[in-house]
Amino acid sequence: MKVVIAPDSFKGSLSAGEVADNIAKGVRKVFRAADIQCVPMADGGEGTVRSLVDSTRGEIVNVRVKGPILKEVDAFYGILGDGTTAVIEMAAASGLPLLGGDERNPMKTTTYGTGELIKHALDKGCRNIIIGLGGSATNDGGAGMIKALGARLLDKEGNDTGYGGGSLADIAAIDLGGMDERLKGCRIVAACDVDNPLTGIRGASYVFGPQKGADEAMVQILDKNLEHYAEVALKVTGISIKDHPGAGAAGGLGGGLLAFLDAELKRGIDIVIEAAGLEEKIKDADFVITGEGMMDYQTQYGKTPYGVAQVARKYGIPVIAIVGSIGRNAEVLYDLGFCGIFSIIDRPLNLAEAMSGCAGLLERTSESIMRMVKAINNPFRDIM
Repeated sequence: MKVVIAPDSFKGSLSAGEVADNIAKGVRKVFRAADIQCVPMADGGEGTVRSLVDSTRGEIVNVRVKGPILKEVDAFYGILGDGTTAVIEMAAASGLPLLGGDERNPMKTTTYGTGELIKHALDKGCRNIIIGLGGSATNDGGAGMIKALGARLLDKEGNDTGYGGGSLADIAAIDLGGMDERLKGCRIVAACDVDNPLTGIRGASYVFGPQKGADEAMVQILDKNLEHYAEVALKVTGISIKDHPGAGAAGGLGGGLLAFLDAELKRGIDIVIEAAGLEEKIKDADFVITGEGMMDYQTQYGKTPYGVAQVARKYGIPVIAIVGSIGRNAEVLYDLGFCGIFSIIDRPLNLAEAMSGCAGLLERTSESIMRMVKAINNPFRDIM
């Protein structure tokens, strides 16, 4: 019997790899000879680097870069098992959690450190680069990123402009002559699960600016600045990013990647499925186990378990979900590829107890499900 275990992390408790390992322990207690393949997953957001490194037997690379306000921070990225694919979470270098409350100001924050991560990956020989766009502290349209990669953003006098969303208004020209030549041989894919354009009421500044520290006046300035930035970018590259779906992701970094790095924007879960080789591993499985901290009706909108279930459904393979909690209207998922959704909570527990005991709860729940499978599924008796 072949079982593929492909969960997301239980955030705040266990990584996706740890979740998979504990589920596997429960399966092994019942089906000792089973072929168990653990494929840690993610949806392109926090935890994507670790999940893909674990599932491909890659490595984590630690590097010191400039953070959102140009203070040095300890950041990281992953190199996958093929040795040529880097996976970067932009939040590791340019994320909101790197700042204190009084430091959050998208007029000043920059994606420069994200550019440094890309350059470091190029130095390591990577030519396929995956970039997760969640959790940004920035609203600079990727201007800082391209500066780190060798571009010059110039004002009317030919001087270099400053950093952050507030300085975009000063840009009169963008000189790409010094951009790292190695980028021309790269395939860059950005994990983007929003369709917000760069500017306007649904754009980066209005929708995401306030959570990064922007007040109403700042939002208007930032939006106007991004519009100007898009106009200059169009003149330089011939690519229009102002209204492009997803260009507003990560404070406009999506737009910057499109215009200057010829990146492709894709759903995060689709990128992870491809990078992890999930379809090849699933297609001959007897069943698949997935899960995450909570599943509800929103799981169908690009969350990890739903993506896993759609791959399994393609091959007619049953999918079981093991979760921390089952949320509102989760029953809609039964028509979307799930044959069962099981919570690990087996007795009255508060949140702290559930999180600290997550490993054991996962193992026990997995074992219980497998014992049920063993009892009711006659074909399995010949392959135990």
